[in-house]
Amino acid sequence: MSSSANENIMINVQIDGIWKQFAKGTRLIEACMQSGQHIPHYCYHPKLSVPGNCRMCLVETGSPKMTPDRKPELGEDGYPIIQWNPRPVISCALEVSEGMAVRTHSSLVEECRKGVMEFLLINHPLDCTICDKAGECRLQEFSVEYGHGGSRFLEDKVKKPKHVDIGKYIVLDDERCILCSRCIRFMKEVAHDDVLGFVERGSHTTLTVHPGKRLDNNYSLNTVDICPVGALTSKDFRFKMRVWFLKETKTIDVSCGTGSNIIIGSRENTIYRITPRQNEAVNSYWMPDSHRLNYTYLHREDRLLTPCVRDQESDHILKSSPWSEALHAAAKALQGEEAGSIAMIVSGRMTNEELFLARRLKEALSMTLVDIRPRPQDGDGFLIAKDGNPNTRGAQLLGLVGEEPGALLGAINEGIEAGKITSLLVLHENVIPCGISEAALKKLKNLIVLDILPSATTQHATILLPGSAAAEKRGSMINIKGRLQRLTQAIQAPGSARDDWEILRDLLKLISPAPLPMTFEELFAQMASEIPSLRGLNFGKIGDLGIDLTLL
Repeated sequence: MSSSANENIMINVQIDGIWKQFAKGTRLIEACMQSGQHIPHYCYHPKLSVPGNCRMCLVETGSPKMTPDRKPELGEDGYPIIQWNPRPVISCALEVSEGMAVRTHSSLVEECRKGVMEFLLINHPLDCTICDKAGECRLQEFSVEYGHGGSRFLEDKVKKPKHVDIGKYIVLDDERCILCSRCIRFMKEVAHDDVLGFVERGSHTTLTVHPGKRLDNNYSLNTVDICPVGALTSKDFRFKMRVWFLKETKTIDVSCGTGSNIIIGSRENTIYRITPRQNEAVNSYWMPDSHRLNYTYLHREDRLLTPCVRDQESDHILKSSPWSEALHAAAKALQGEEAGSIAMIVSGRMTNEELFLARRLKEALSMTLVDIRPRPQDGDGFLIAKDGNPNTRGAQLLGLVGEEPGALLGAINEGIEAGKITSLLVLHENVIPCGISEAALKKLKNLIVLDILPSATTQHATILLPGSAAAEKRGSMINIKGRLQRLTQAIQAPGSARDDWEILRDLLKLISPAPLPMTFEELFAQMASEIPSLRGLNFGKIGDLGIDLTLL
C-alpha cells in the first residue's frame, strides 16, 4: 500500500492513558513524540533505516484484551481494556497498530533506560571537558536523567583508537562511539558511499573506514551532525568554540540555487560553523561539505571596508571618502551620461530587495543593457544545483533578466569596445569572467563597483562602494524550485561597509524624485505591491521554512 493511502487510514492508539489517532505506518516513537512525550534515543533517525542498536527508546506496550469470541473487551469509556506485555519493547522498530497501548514513563521503562545508560557509560571516557560535542551531546543529556551518580564498574575500561584521521574533514575518537551506526547508515543510504563499518566484536567493536578507503565524500560532515556523541568531530570546528557561546541564526545557504536551510553559529561577529537546518521541502536534514565551509571569505583581511573615489588628478589612486561624498560622486557621474550609455551587471547572489532597487535604478537611468553573470556548474543530483547562483529565479521574476541569464553580456562588452557604453555599474560581480577584458574596463569613463572583496574589476573602479555579504544582511531569495525563502543577518558588516539595499536606496535618492522606503519592511511591501507573485505577502509571512510561490 502506498504511503499516501496509509495517510488516509487512521489508527487508534492509547499513549499514557489518552487515546489518539495516527496515520497507518507511523512508527511508535514518532507517535509518542507527536503526542508530546519525548522518547530518549540514539540510533533512531527519521531519515535512516532502523537497526534497533541502542535500546534506549524502550516503552511498555499492550494490546486489547480479547473476549472468547476474539473481540476486544471494552471498558466503561467505550475503549478496549488493555492487557500489558511483560517486557518492554523498542519503540523505533514498531509501527502503530489498532488498539495498541503505550506507557512511555512507567517505573519499568525508567529502570530499563537506566540500565541501558549504565552499559553505555561503562567504557565511555570521562572527557566531556575537552569534547567538542559537550553542550549538545545526547549521552551527556540523558545521563543526567537516567545515569547513576557513580560507577559500579571496577574493571579497566576498554581502550580504543583516538584522534584517527579518517577523512578530509573528519576526526574519529572510537572511545566515545556508542555504536549507534547512524554514520554508517547515512553514508550508505543517503550519501551512497558505503565506506564506514564496524569491526571486531563485543566490547572491542570499533567504527572504522573500509580498508583502502577514506571518508572524503562531499557530505561527510553530516555524520558529525547526526553523531549523538563526540565520536566524529569536524576538523574545521574542532577545539574552536564551546557551542553554548554560539549565537544561532536561522538563514539559507547562498552557494547554489538549492538554497539549503542552515544555522549560522557565531560569536562576537565571527562565524565559527554552519550546520544544516531541517526543511523537508528543500534539503531535509542535510547539506554539502563544500557549502557549509564556504564562509571563511567573510573574515578575509582584504575585505573592502571604506568607500573610495578615484583621484581625478592622478587617475590611478583610489582615495577613501565619506559615504555622502562617494554616493554624490556616483550620482553625478551617472546623471551626466547620455541615454543608452550606461550598462549594469548585477549578481544572481543578491537578494530580491536589492534586485528590486537595481531595477528602479535601471528605470531611473533609462538603461537598456542589464544582465547577471550566469554560473552553470555540474550539479550532483542531490543538493548541489546546476545553477551556482542562489537567486536567478528572483532576478527573472523582477524582470532584470530573461529566460537566458547572461544573454546581454556580449552586447555590453561590444558597447564598451565601441565606445557606446561609457559607464558601467557593477553590483557584487567580477566582470572579467563575464567576457569583459581589463582593457575594456580601462576605456570606461565611469566604473562604479559595489562589492565586498577586491578583484580585477575593483582595481579599475572609479568609485568603490563596500557592501555586505549574505551573512551580514536581511533579504529574500527564490530557489530553483520557486520557493521564496528568508536570508537573516547573523553578523555585522566590518568597517564602514553598509547594507546593499541602503546603498542602492541612497544612490536612488540622489538620482530619482520617486518616493523610496526608509525601512526594510517598507521596501519589501513596495516590492510585493508591484510584483504579482508576491502580492499579499510580507517579510514575516515567509517564515523559517519559506513559501512555495508555484502554489500561490
